Amino acid sequence: MFNWKDRLKAAGIHFGISLVVAALSAALVFGLWYPYPYRDISGGRDLFLLVVSVDVILGPLITFTIFNRTKSRRSLQLDFSVIGLVQLAALSYGLWTVFLARPVHLVFEYDRFRVVHAVDIPPSLLNQAPPGLDALPLTGPTLLSLRAFKDSKEQFDSTMAALQGLSLSARPELWQSYEAGKPAVLKAAKPVSELKRRFEPRSAEIDQVIRAAGRQPDALVYLPLAGRQLAWTAFLDPATAQVVAFMPLDSF
Repeated sequence: MFNWKDRLKAAGIHFGISLVVAALSAALVFGLWYPYPYRDISGGRDLFLLVVSVDVILGPLITFTIFNRTKSRRSLQLDFSVIGLVQLAALSYGLWTVFLARPVHLVFEYDRFRVVHAVDIPPSLLNQAPPGLDALPLTGPTLLSLRAFKDSKEQFDSTMAALQGLSLSARPELWQSYEAGKPAVLKAAKPVSELKRRFEPRSAEIDQVIRAAGRQPDALVYLPLAGRQLAWTAFLDPATAQVVAFMPLDSF
């Protein structure tokens, strides 16, 4: 006999458990791998929601479909074990995909910032990262900068590789500490007042973003920021070159 009430109750309990697991997964993803603003810049929110939505819906739906109170306790335990394993496998695969796509560095690339993701860096180049720099950090993006080219040949080769899809910032042999690139960062940065002139209709929004960071708008400088698909703006302290705020504004 088809009992809607029993099936809905079982699916509801399963749905609640799935939501708890999803919340724990979200804490890991957004607290560690995709902190703000990278959950937006790198598409982490959309990717995670896709993965979790399928998983949260899949398990309870299967439970609703197969649950039957007339089955023996052993049979029900077997059913739920199989569903749980399928759901866990799907979630694990999804989280692994999110992990591989995570942002690992925010790199100053001569006249802009660029977000570099783990999947962007060819495995064959990982051992070329300078000593002391973690090529693939697990605790969120780190600030780096690019050194000057050694010669015209290196510049030509790197530029040609960039035209073929390998960005300069994804080449570990060009990395250096952010501190080493600070003079170049400050030289390339432009005053926020100039940004407000360029985007006058959004001037108030720019001020609001900066004030939310506890700073005075016209006291900062900015650089454009290239993400996976989106372009943002990074605001910097003109003395320390530290990034203090971000805004979804294409300032290229």
